[in-house]
Amino acid sequence: MAEATRIRTKAEEALANHFAALASDDAAAEIRNAAFDAFLEKGLPHRRVEDWKYTDLRALVRDVPAPAQPAAFDASRDALARADVFAPLAPARIVFVNGFFVPSLSDTKGIEGDVEFVSLNRFLADGGSFLSRSQLDASESPILALNGAFVRDGAALRIREDAKVARPLEIVSVFAGSEPGLQTMRHQVMVGKGAEVTILQTFSGPDGVAYHTNVVSEVQVEAQAVVRWIVAQEEGDCAIHLNLLVPRLADDVTFDPFTLASGSLVSRNEVRLSFDAEGSSASLRGATVAKGKQLIDNTLVVDHAVPNCASREQFNSAIDGEAHGVFQGKIIVRKHAQKTDGKMMSRALLLSEEAEFANKPELEIFADDVVCGHGATCGQIDEEMLFFLRSRGLDKREAERLLIQAFLSEVVAEIGDEAVAECLDERIRRALGAPASVTVGEAT
Repeated sequence: MAEATRIRTKAEEALANHFAALASDDAAAEIRNAAFDAFLEKGLPHRRVEDWKYTDLRALVRDVPAPAQPAAFDASRDALARADVFAPLAPARIVFVNGFFVPSLSDTKGIEGDVEFVSLNRFLADGGSFLSRSQLDASESPILALNGAFVRDGAALRIREDAKVARPLEIVSVFAGSEPGLQTMRHQVMVGKGAEVTILQTFSGPDGVAYHTNVVSEVQVEAQAVVRWIVAQEEGDCAIHLNLLVPRLADDVTFDPFTLASGSLVSRNEVRLSFDAEGSSASLRGATVAKGKQLIDNTLVVDHAVPNCASREQFNSAIDGEAHGVFQGKIIVRKHAQKTDGKMMSRALLLSEEAEFANKPELEIFADDVVCGHGATCGQIDEEMLFFLRSRGLDKREAERLLIQAFLSEVVAEIGDEAVAECLDERIRRALGAPASVTVGEAT
């Protein structure tokens, strides 16, 4: 009996045509071909794929634009002006526009002695085989497979051993132009033993343009290092955003990622974290603001492969309009990972009758001496708290906004860096429709 042939969607055909049109003579050509073959074998994920049950890309992605081209300097500069989430921190910046590194808009002054950087484009041009060291199998992840096939640039970063990087380091990804395009980046970060660094990741783009973003960040953190990884996703309202973070932690590491997601039409923010040695801790947190017809998906897999590690996952979401929110969190405790401490909580506020949220926390435990738990809630604004604020003279809209802001700020405050938290709180205010706050010194 002949095997059934899977019919490609319009988006899958577009991807195949775009891939065929790409030059394939660089050092990673063989890896690119293998990655795209892995993608074609399964195609875009759909609701019958358990990990993608609530984010059916086969149905949601109707078409895929051609790979974006480098933007003109003026357009790049104007687009970068929108990516100002962390401007008050005056961070060092590595800027990518339409998926290409732009040296003239980047600024790494003051951190050169602690951070080594080379763009992926340059690395491949010099004969490097950067993509061959991927920590995941492309067949396991459609984001990774597509990234491996189409990536043309990214950041290769090394934080030297025992470095205390004074300035936060921001990796900025912006889209410029009025025509749709596909921007694809791969970042690979090595944090040396005993180093301390805050890495910021910003995504921004214009409304009304159906561009796509695909970014994979692979992070190797060596012993006793301390890393904050903060993501602010503010893509344009027609964008498709796929972001995969893959951290691997050595012993006695502190790794704290945070994601603020408020942009794009469809967004998948995925973290696949692995403990490779004992004594480390990771706190994965996030805040989501979704409205209109947005779909924002936060998916986490935390793999406790060794004993004596701790993980915390805490995500708060506010869903309005006809938007859909998704939280999928899985904690895996391997057979020999005794003394594991893992806890997970997802809470969602539903702000309209049409808003939807899917909570799917999971524990897979194969060890017996562990402390693990999870929880998930969905609800509406507390009427008693709303009445209390209105009794103090606030109108209903402002009272609701303050309660939503407080709900989301709970998880932001856990970041532990007041300056970073203030930047994120300000963006949450804007996403909720509040006027920009007045900073000290600006009041008249």
